Formats: sequence, C-alpha cells, structure tokens
Amino acid sequence: MARRGTVLLALSIFGGIACAPLAAALQPAVTPAVALLMTLVLLRIDPAQVLGWLRRPGLVALLSAWVLLGCPLLAWAAMRAIGMDGPLGAGAVLMAAAAGATTAPAFARLVGLDPEISLVVALATTALVPLTAPPLALGLLGIDLAISVGGLMLRLGLMVALPGLAALLLRRWLGPARLSRIAAPVDGGVVLVLVIFAFGVMDGVQARLLADPAWAVAGMATALGVSLVLNATTALLFLPWLGRAVALAGGYLAGTRNQALFLAVLPAAADPRVTIFFALGQVPMFVLPFLLRHAYARILPGTALQTRPPAPN
Repeated sequence: MARRGTVLLALSIFGGIACAPLAAALQPAVTPAVALLMTLVLLRIDPAQVLGWLRRPGLVALLSAWVLLGCPLLAWAAMRAIGMDGPLGAGAVLMAAAAGATTAPAFARLVGLDPEISLVVALATTALVPLTAPPLALGLLGIDLAISVGGLMLRLGLMVALPGLAALLLRRWLGPARLSRIAAPVDGGVVLVLVIFAFGVMDGVQARLLADPAWAVAGMATALGVSLVLNATTALLFLPWLGRAVALAGGYLAGTRNQALFLAVLPAAADPRVTIFFALGQVPMFVLPFLLRHAYARILPGTALQTRPPAPN
C-alpha cells in the first residue's frame, strides 16, 4: 500500500463517488480518520529535519504567514471580484484559509520538489490554523458556518493538539530503532487511513452530482482553479527572493490544503454544500501531481522524477 499510495488514493476518491452505499457507511469514520492520520504522519517526521529548517525562522514565518493570511485574503478578493458568493465562494475562501496539507511533502517528492520546506511550513500552518482560520472565516470575511469563532478555534485546536501529543508519546515509547523498523507498515497505515477517509468524505457527492451536475462540476472546477492560482501566485511572488526551487515548493504547498480539518470540525448545522465542496476539493489534490510533474521537470532541469509514488507523510 505504501508503494502504491498515490494510485490507491486516486482510485479511492473516485470509488467513493461511484459506490455511494460504502461512502455513506464510512462517513462516520471521517473525523477519527483525520485524527489518526495526523498522528501517523507526525509519527514519521524526523525532528532533525524540522530543526534544520527552523534555523531559518524568517523564511518559515514568511511562507506560513502568506499561506494562512495572504492566500485567504487573495481568495476573498478574487471571489468578490467575480461575484461568486454562497457555498462555492465560502468554500473557496475556507480552502485558502486551511493549513498546508501534511501529505504535501509526499506529493512534493513525487513531482521532484523539495519536501523538507513543505514539511516544516505544513507543520507550522497546522499548528497555527486554529488561531487564524476562525477569525478570518467568521469575523473578517463573515462566512456563516453555524459555529462561533471560539467554538471553531477550540475544535481545530483539539484536532491539532491531541494527535500531536499522541505522536510525541508514541515516538518516546517506541524509540528511534523500533520506529525505523516499522516505517513501512506505518506508511502503509497512512495510505489505508486515507483510503477510508477518501471513501467517507465522498458521502453525498454522488447524489449531488446526479441531482445538480452543473453545481458539482462548478465546485470541482473552483477547487482546481483555487489550487492552481494559489500555487502559481505564490511561486511567482517568492521567486525573486527565495530562488526557483524553494519558491516552487512553497507554491505547491500553497495550492495543497488540509481541508480535512474543516470537514472534521464543522458542525452538522453548517451548509452541507460547503462540506460537499471540501469533498470535491480532494479530487484536484490527487490529480495535480500527475498533471504538473513534467512541467516541474522542465522548470527545474535535472529534477529526478520518481517513477514510484512515495507513501504520503
């Protein structure tokens, strides 16, 4: 499963759409799957790599601030400029306000980009998103999610803090040698949990697709457009200061967001079309690596594209 991770994830996303009864059966597992996924991902992180990039705190802080603050404001301005409001507009802004996906380093390796800076910024934004996303979504941007700023901050904080604590305790208990021995099974476990999540998160998508195919296609196109625009804008913005390799890695991270956190913490009273948008937003995440990998190879000569997809981490 670890060696075929990306293929399995792409198949599970479309499988969840095609097999509605299985998606409905696994929907209650979405929140536990997110918590377990974050625990396993954090368990596989090498603290030495994190410390290496933390010696450049200005760079990490700059990219993190842009991902968490600059990108949602850019998305909000773009949605207002084109007159897109309602669930699609709200979903687009919330997508841009989400933390960088913790699977981003795996996808960065897949397309030949630097995974380490993706890892550090993904971790930093995951830790900070409980403080930034609720005020942006509910305060400044006025998006109605049927939950208060404090309530959303608390839910996001617990969803980030508890897996982090569990991973820390597991690392101490297992020790480096045992962790090294079980690395492949843990990577396979990550893929398995993501497959379960992918099926569960697709609950309701088939019905929406059949009832209103134009809206579903518009939602998928919006998610794809937000991802590509954030990717390109970030890369072009930071290219003069950070160089081509880091700017492209930062751009890829900016376009790859952890929308699963919102799916796990939004209350049942939230507009179901917003959660459907987050589900549709998973599709571009697993399609873009295959669309962009050869473009990155041309932009970064000498980049070695992996012929085998790595396990997400």
